[in-house]
Amino acid sequence: MKENLKKLRQRIDKIDQELLRLLNERGRWVQGVGAIKAQTQQAIFSPERERELLARLKKLNRGPLPPEAVEAIFMEVVNVSRTLQKALRVAYFGPEATFTHQAALRQFGRSAALLPCKSISEVFAEVARDRTDYGVVPIENSTEGVVNHTLDMFIDAPLSICSELEMPIQLALLGRRGKAPLEQSIKTLYAFGQPLAQCRRWIETHLPDAQIIEAASTAQSAQLAAKNARSAAVASPIAASIYGLDILVSRIEDSANNFTRFLVIGKTQPEPTGRDKTSILFSVKDRVGALHDILLPFKKYGLNMTKIESRPTRQKAWEYVFFVDFLGHRSDRRVQQALALLEKSCVFLKILGSYPRSE
Repeated sequence: MKENLKKLRQRIDKIDQELLRLLNERGRWVQGVGAIKAQTQQAIFSPERERELLARLKKLNRGPLPPEAVEAIFMEVVNVSRTLQKALRVAYFGPEATFTHQAALRQFGRSAALLPCKSISEVFAEVARDRTDYGVVPIENSTEGVVNHTLDMFIDAPLSICSELEMPIQLALLGRRGKAPLEQSIKTLYAFGQPLAQCRRWIETHLPDAQIIEAASTAQSAQLAAKNARSAAVASPIAASIYGLDILVSRIEDSANNFTRFLVIGKTQPEPTGRDKTSILFSVKDRVGALHDILLPFKKYGLNMTKIESRPTRQKAWEYVFFVDFLGHRSDRRVQQALALLEKSCVFLKILGSYPRSE
């Protein structure tokens, strides 16, 4: 039995050596791609190519590795390979251990230089001023809806949406573990607005008398709870180890099907993949039939709208801008025809980006 185990491990060691050789060979070819991209001024981050690569490998996979393991392994290979072409700088709505930080890690890996920002507007500013290559911001939660601050930033920002990703959101109650029941031991609860709303029913049931103090992020909630006795935080489980807290209760979100959609923003435009989404914003004149007129082009050219939101312009009372997501790429003929017809009814129209849609 021991001899068989030894032989199996020797075989695994040989495979590891071959994997290492192949990974370095892949890295040398990747550096060649990076040199060509630098000469032709192409973007290093290519979400359409990365999605295509992962989809192809998962389709070729015959096990025993499950598809999610294949994606995780090769996503890290892609992230490291990207760094061999150029060390990307990425701003995100921080600090460390926020869900946006986790989204940035998932999209760009630990090899990228990640810059935490105190606000969503600061993320936009870092990218707009070329201090970072890309930014990662939350845009929408499946339970609580859109992140209005992110929508508002797109009105004036000279940036495009380069990619999107969706992540399951699991919230935990973090604090110092004690002997007394939670309701007696926790007097103060620190929480960020959207996550607080996502577990409101749980809090009302289990911590009805706790004073709720709003923090700037889930990570700051954990930071504050770590400094104050008899307090707790609503945050991600990963924040517990980073800020020296215990996970008092796991999965306190009210909905088990709780996802947040994040956007990667930058100054580049991905190539079409055939599975794309386009985001636009526009303003229309206040008149009878205006809403009908803006919906008509999408129906006429068979474009599937996946989201429509309105926000006040803050320039004039009762004047709004609309944000719309629909399936298709800005280079598609039907999309171009629909936008040309839509523009006739608009005061202004801005294409925020066409990008591979999240799976």
